Amino acid sequence: QVQLVESGGGLVQAGGSLRLSCAASGSGFSINAMRWYRQVPGKQRVWVADITSVGTTRYLDSVKGRFTISRVNANNTVYLQMNSLKPDDTAVYYCNADASPLRPRGLPTNTYWGQGTQVTVSS
Repeated sequence: QVQLVESGGGLVQAGGSLRLSCAASGSGFSINAMRWYRQVPGKQRVWVADITSVGTTRYLDSVKGRFTISRVNANNTVYLQMNSLKPDDTAVYYCNADASPLRPRGLPTNTYWGQGTQVTVSS
């Protein structure tokens, strides 16, 4: 019912930058918190950053000062600006969002995932 579409991944050299984008779509839903996760093949998916509907942000310690999460377009789009990229940042990055139906009021929130976008940082 809520779809998340990601873009912006690619191949960069260490020290370079990328900006990931995730656009949420769906009728009759309120998008609440949005998050970025990343996953290396064969390893568990790890939380990277999140942002609430009012703009409060949190980051994984290893990306603080380098990554910035933000929201635009009436909170339907979330970005992850990644600077000073390191080879250890190489992963598939996934967008995640909490959404609740607008009506009736008070229904529980569900979580949705994007398809993932590959980020590769060369040394």
